[in-house]
Amino acid sequence: MLDTQLLLWAAAGSSHLPEAAKKLIEDFDNALYFSAVSIWEIAIKRSLGRDDFSVDPRLFKRGLLDNGYLEIPVTSEHAITVDSLPIHHRDPFDRILIAQSINEGVLLLTSDSHIGKYEGPIRMV
Repeated sequence: MLDTQLLLWAAAGSSHLPEAAKKLIEDFDNALYFSAVSIWEIAIKRSLGRDDFSVDPRLFKRGLLDNGYLEIPVTSEHAITVDSLPIHHRDPFDRILIAQSINEGVLLLTSDSHIGKYEGPIRMV
């Protein structure tokens, strides 16, 4: 599962996408996941006028699905897991991504050093 920033960079073909992430994304042996939380984050930040979140969340989701990504919905178990996370980072979107990674046993790829402080299936790229 890619965090929101990596998803945006991957979809845009951005040079900001770390090479390690690019290799994992392009490896056909890896299943690619995105979280409904990332779509929610994009929708909220776009509605606030953030330039770095200008993509239409409907088109973005459709593009991810069309490119073989699988969606992980948000469940109450994910929300409950947030309660047990240490406060390394206060961003609610990132914290639920971490909880989903832990609950689902899915590797979370990130380049965010705050997320990288958490235990669990998280890999800094």
